[in-house]
Amino acid sequence: MADADPATTQDATQDPARAIEEALREAGADWESPDPGHYVVSLPGTRKLTTTCSLVVGQHALSVNAFVVRRPDENHEAVYRWLLERNTRLYGVAYAVDRLGDVYLTGRLPLASITPAEVDRLLGVVLENADGSFNTLLELGFASAIRREHAWRVARGESTRNLDAFRHLTEGR
Repeated sequence: MADADPATTQDATQDPARAIEEALREAGADWESPDPGHYVVSLPGTRKLTTTCSLVVGQHALSVNAFVVRRPDENHEAVYRWLLERNTRLYGVAYAVDRLGDVYLTGRLPLASITPAEVDRLLGVVLENADGSFNTLLELGFASAIRREHAWRVARGESTRNLDAFRHLTEGR
């Protein structure tokens, strides 16, 4: 009897694509697979409504990319310093900026480390650091825009409820 083909006998702990799909199903995540080995996951947040995360199974590594926030309008040095300081505490991903200055979480993990539990952990890190840091990044990089938006809404009698997290920036103005 010939040896079995290892590719057909792998379980979710050995096959990255299967591990990813299992983790996404178990989490009840909203996801799609536009191409084999490519997964786009929508992670619901509390500060940032949704974080879209791309997982791509490559030949040797799983690539992870998630948009966090567009290029800051102001205070660039403080924003980038905050991101770099946070990078020292992150697992599996790091903050990065693209050529336009937009902020992402990116990472590359070896395929051998990809299990359903590891995918769940990685998506948790992405969500916490995209959603959990969102208001801080807005405050650091968009304070003037927040103040203008607040003044515009007040002048027109519009609700400022979605700006409540930034009340300390707008009080007394």
